[in-house]
Amino acid sequence: GAVDNFIYPTNKHIQHMSYSIQEALTKNVNEIGQEVADAVAQIRQDHPDNLTAKHFSKDFYESLDEEHKHLYLQIIASGIENPDSSVGCYAMLPSDYDTFKPFLDGVITEYHKIEGGVHHNTNWDISSIENLPEGGVLDLTALGLGDTSMRVRVGRNLTNFPMPGNMTQEDRVNLEDTMIVAFKKLMANSEYGGTYHSLTPGNEFFVNEEQYQQLVDDHIMFKDMSADTYLLSAGIARDWPYGRGCYVSEDRGFIVWVGEEDHLRIMCMKVGLVLNEVFDRLRVSLEVMESIEGIEFAHHEDYGYITSCPTNLGTGMRASVHIALPKLTKNGSDVSEAKAAAKEL
Repeated sequence: GAVDNFIYPTNKHIQHMSYSIQEALTKNVNEIGQEVADAVAQIRQDHPDNLTAKHFSKDFYESLDEEHKHLYLQIIASGIENPDSSVGCYAMLPSDYDTFKPFLDGVITEYHKIEGGVHHNTNWDISSIENLPEGGVLDLTALGLGDTSMRVRVGRNLTNFPMPGNMTQEDRVNLEDTMIVAFKKLMANSEYGGTYHSLTPGNEFFVNEEQYQQLVDDHIMFKDMSADTYLLSAGIARDWPYGRGCYVSEDRGFIVWVGEEDHLRIMCMKVGLVLNEVFDRLRVSLEVMESIEGIEFAHHEDYGYITSCPTNLGTGMRASVHIALPKLTKNGSDVSEAKAAAKEL
């Protein structure tokens, strides 16, 4: 339950805070509603775009029991301790999106620009989309492009573990061990093969610092999270490097990060011409993973797939292509014109 998994933040690297949630959690949370509200009011004045501060409600805080006051403070910790946050809140349990709906729904609807009620429907079928090329084939040659680096990823969390911000070191290692069982089944599958790379000391798939850095340099593994003050405040970056690692298929086209901002970041990448290929491989791979015993992705009836940060709810998806832009740096290191043009797009 929430109490069993509650963790007091111990980060010593967070600086420049307007208010320390770490210190607040050592007090009687039933008596600090006003001081939290005062800190929030100052952030609203100094950083009006901070959605956590904007949607915090002292009345809602006071309506909660002691256990849920603790959780609420954990949820908002990053946005309060880092006032320049644009969103600043992270779920600690999959159930938080129901328990703290009066707060989180405001953040969600404003960030995602949703009017009225929220109801997400995940649908991989593109046939209903208007103005697609014939056969629904998204061929980049139609845009004058040649072979292009394409990547699509989703965030997923398992139902039977707390969210990353509320995990103990033991939780993180147990999650990794659960995923290794699944990865071994992928390794034995000729469609995937490959291996797992673990940063957890003593793990059978442990890689040393040099091997880890090579994976980072190859853009396969994520960077050290322990320097990220936003994720540290949220509890997500704690216990580094335990429970962190990545599975990589034989062709390096299918990768699963373990223990980053979400339990899993699952991605497909390819250099090619047809966007459908990476989307379709990801869809099939997700189905294969969730068919493995012990793997069930957390899902909400209205918000879609559950993620730590409300910005990723729904599909949990991010897709990108890398293309060459001629004369991008014609003004030397000044790329302000290009940034302005990109923002308009």
